[in-house]
Amino acid sequence: MGRRKRLPTTRIYLAASYNVVVSNPRPENDEPLSDPLAAMGLGGDEDEADTDPGREADLAVIEAGSRTLRAGGPVPQDDGVPARPTDPEVDRALREVEAELAGRWPETKLEPSLDRMTALMDILGEPQRSYPSIHITGTNGKTSTARMIEQLLLAFDLRTGRYTSPHVQSVTERISLDGRPIAPERFIETYGDLKPYVEMVDASQPYRMSFFEVLTGMAYAAFADAPVDVAVVEVGMGGSWDATNVVDGTVAVVTPIDLDHTDRLGGTAGEIAVEKSGIVKKDATAVLAQQPVEAAQVLLKRAVEVDATVAREGMEFGVAHREVAVGGQMLTLRGLGGEYEQVFLPLHGEHQAHNAAVALAAVEAFFGIGTLHARTLDVDTVRTAFANVTSPGRLEVVRRSPTVVLDAAHNPAGARAAAAAVGEAFGFTHLVGVVGPSGDKDVRGLLEAFEPVFAEVVVTRNSTHRAMDVDELAALAVEVFGEDRVQVEPRLDDAIEAAVTLAEEQGEFSGSGVLITGSVITVGEARLLLGRK
Repeated sequence: MGRRKRLPTTRIYLAASYNVVVSNPRPENDEPLSDPLAAMGLGGDEDEADTDPGREADLAVIEAGSRTLRAGGPVPQDDGVPARPTDPEVDRALREVEAELAGRWPETKLEPSLDRMTALMDILGEPQRSYPSIHITGTNGKTSTARMIEQLLLAFDLRTGRYTSPHVQSVTERISLDGRPIAPERFIETYGDLKPYVEMVDASQPYRMSFFEVLTGMAYAAFADAPVDVAVVEVGMGGSWDATNVVDGTVAVVTPIDLDHTDRLGGTAGEIAVEKSGIVKKDATAVLAQQPVEAAQVLLKRAVEVDATVAREGMEFGVAHREVAVGGQMLTLRGLGGEYEQVFLPLHGEHQAHNAAVALAAVEAFFGIGTLHARTLDVDTVRTAFANVTSPGRLEVVRRSPTVVLDAAHNPAGARAAAAAVGEAFGFTHLVGVVGPSGDKDVRGLLEAFEPVFAEVVVTRNSTHRAMDVDELAALAVEVFGEDRVQVEPRLDDAIEAAVTLAEEQGEFSGSGVLITGSVITVGEARLLLGRK
């Protein structure tokens, strides 16, 4: 080891038969909550951007580029990930806001209550009720699905607001208007407008509002101020107690449920589904991706209880056909109203095809197709929308010669999907992994999912306190991969350099590549190091 050189009685959409291919103020010392509360707490994201002020010095080095990494030139693409503001005054003001937000409870420290969010919304005049919402939960695929839904709505000339988490590089990514991240100036202004009201809530509650709660309030206020025609809202964690759950989504989307955050959400898919089902509201439409049986039972039971309409992948909608294509895949999607052929999706992997089917069904449901209208959406508009989809950090090619790919997989289910997709889409003959996970994840499961596709692995860490200790990670990696396939590089830039070297050793035409993965945070820092600013 070490430094190598080398089914219920509820309304169901009627669908034609078809074959689906499954191809008091806060305490001064701000002490953590008691263990029972922490175990129950919900509201952050599975791999949220770290909010530790001490990270700023490290990020400054990363943003500047600590070295010129020996990979080919960047792949040009407008991915919608904003750089730091070029105006020094705006940048200074944004950093001040980021520092104030970072002084609040981070997304990993949670308390299961909507009291603070409800109080803030009440003071602000219920901005989240001034527009309809599509609310999204699940374990994996939420952000990609949200981005697809957003593009579909934009293509049909609706003004959109999108709230997703975590961010890859900039906190402003979390709040988007009309498909673009909110401008730094508007982000700063929105925070300034809300700050007095947030402080009022802080003073009236046992605990101050968290980082995630304040950002959620900012998003809802920004959407009302725009104003948007529809909001696309991704939960942070879970559902019932998540800060976003003060909206009444007319459409509730549940992407595939798997095991993650078991300390907070439960140890089985069914237990996790109980929490996530809380976003399904009375008379809403629940659009359900394919689920484990026990999770599906819980979700359908919830739909019965609140008299929600249900659309299920594999029954009322799905992927009818998919083929790998240059730069993505060509799909035939079966929607709630009919079939959509020749839909090009510029994202890799079967899991993204299923995300596309879910997104299409959600937008059809939003427009009343399948219940009020017996028709399909305009197919050319749907094709245009999907062709414009991007999802930064999800099997994203950022360099060539050798090919360097980023994927934010951070749990075993995500890793299995990424491993299958990278094999299908790229056909690498020698793939080197760079893995930098958070310490609170199922890291062994993550490594085991990647073991069949990684010829070698370089273990490393990102700059945050949540990163797994490199020595512990190396010991796990040796158990999974064997000593000869593991290299240890504590610095991320050194790890990327080492992986590129290992790939280059195979020769220019060997079909070698590098996959950087394990955490959204790691992927975001790698993007900066590789020049995606």
